[in-house]
Amino acid sequence: MSDHPRCQLPLPLPEEEDLRLVLRIMRRMAAHGLRDAQAALLAIDGFGHGFRRPLVLLRAFVAELAQCSRRRITVAPSCALRMTMDEARLIGVLATASHNPDCARAHLRILADRHDVCHPLSAALAIASALGDLGRPLPRLNRAQCVPD
Repeated sequence: MSDHPRCQLPLPLPEEEDLRLVLRIMRRMAAHGLRDAQAALLAIDGFGHGFRRPLVLLRAFVAELAQCSRRRITVAPSCALRMTMDEARLIGVLATASHNPDCARAHLRILADRHDVCHPLSAALAIASALGDLGRPLPRLNRAQCVPD
């Protein structure tokens, strides 16, 4: 396997604006902590007056996943124009949690390298609900995007 940076970031960013925003917020939290001010500013700018609920739930999701994971989850810098496979799975979890929880659970099991992923799955479901309540539901992924490799 090559150490070329493009190999470490094999996937393009999501086309959907809300998925890119959520990814950038999670990247900031992963790199700079759950209470990162820039992550909060991204949420305020992106979600407006209703930013608190999605921000708190994204913090909970990141914390729950970090706590239950047995492996290191690879996250690119927030300014990166491509994403890692782990980031694609994170987005997949959030985009499928409400309508295809089995798919979300499969992605979480790969990310955490463990069978019991009910806590981060619950947080992902809450995020999907919060964004839906704001009128910003995450786009549904098609069946081919849900099959983890």
